[in-house]
Amino acid sequence: MPKPGDVLEIGKAASIQFAGDRGFRFRVIKVCPKPTYWGWVWLTGYVLDSKGQAKDRREIFVQREGLRRQMTRARNGTSTVRS
Repeated sequence: MPKPGDVLEIGKAASIQFAGDRGFRFRVIKVCPKPTYWGWVWLTGYVLDSKGQAKDRREIFVQREGLRRQMTRARNGTSTVRS
């Protein structure tokens, strides 16, 4: 389950509407706690530009299994994937 602060790759696996060049990186600021269809979740956050800066605030409806976390840099300089 995503959580605030996670940076996700949003693409076709998350929802067909984000296939091809419609995909983007997304920083989660809120996960809606209300129940929805099994395996789906409403997320609020920011679309990020190539420098990681917030571009647009959006609310998206996506499949949890299709979300891919972005690689992050740990404080000690090693690369990790947030799970």
